[in-house]
Amino acid sequence: MAPAVEIEVGGRTVRVSNPDKPYFADLGLVKRQIVEYFLAVGPGILGALRERPTTLERWPGGVFEGAKLSTRGDHTGDAFYQKRVPKGAPDYVETARITFPSGRPADEVCPTELAVVAWAANLGTLTFHPWPVTRADVDHPDQLRVDLDPQPGTDFADAVAVALEARALLDSLGMAAFPKTSGGRGVHLYVPIEPRWTFVEARRALIALGRELERRLPDKVTVSWWKEERGSRIFVDYNQMARDRTIASAYSVRPTPRAQVSAPVTWDELPDVRPEDFTVLTMPARFAAVGDLHAGVAERAYSLEPLMELVERHERDDDLGDLPYPPDYPKMPGEPKRVQPSKARND
Repeated sequence: MAPAVEIEVGGRTVRVSNPDKPYFADLGLVKRQIVEYFLAVGPGILGALRERPTTLERWPGGVFEGAKLSTRGDHTGDAFYQKRVPKGAPDYVETARITFPSGRPADEVCPTELAVVAWAANLGTLTFHPWPVTRADVDHPDQLRVDLDPQPGTDFADAVAVALEARALLDSLGMAAFPKTSGGRGVHLYVPIEPRWTFVEARRALIALGRELERRLPDKVTVSWWKEERGSRIFVDYNQMARDRTIASAYSVRPTPRAQVSAPVTWDELPDVRPEDFTVLTMPARFAAVGDLHAGVAERAYSLEPLMELVERHERDDDLGDLPYPPDYPKMPGEPKRVQPSKARND
């Protein structure tokens, strides 16, 4: 085992233990190189996380064949989500107090400087999951995040096609989005919004956006929560805007065999890129060349009113109300029955 090394990050000394520990063994990537990757894209990853309560997705044993992530029902995985600040964190690791849907509070890591990212990477954090809020106001999202999730029979190209239609729709509403690859097969769109709407309202706005995309592209888009109803279409995962649901940040590393990363892209290049173009090995050079393509997310804020008007129109003209929440959430006002359609029919 190699001795620990110390690196200077913004005036802080960050200790990297066991720096030669394999993290992506098939690629020859070790822990030290993961830390160095985050430092190479420092302004970008910090821009995505700064002042936001952040869940850490930790892979302390690295990524290897058969490795799996622990879930609520199975805690025997090789990796896990860290929702509370780890014990023994350095004093420069600040926190934000958030409240889970159950009403229980927690103090989550709230990155304010790049040393916090390096410290988290030393703990095995590959993927950072920031809330769509800032520490100054944890109850009102300042980002509408659109997760375009390919279902079986669809792929990244299908998600791109839907993203382009979403761009046109948002443009017609006087809004704009910043695209990025998910690091897997999907596409994420970030729409900066004024932080004066609740999670419930932002989620309903995303449902309205998804329904309008489904109306325009019925054979390509679905907002059906139940997998048995989705078919081979792109699922607009509206529940990613529910409280305590997050998506991988820009520049996060995903636990894939190629060590792919979630990469901001321009709208012009989106149709021609592939998820595997962006990895721990290739992203530093790209970042040095193009900078942070998501920097603009923090530079503007759109009103959510156009989408809220669409919510009202769907309710008034089409009798379309709320959709199911995830199973671990308390029953929400106006929510339909949270039961799988085939099971409801059988009952």
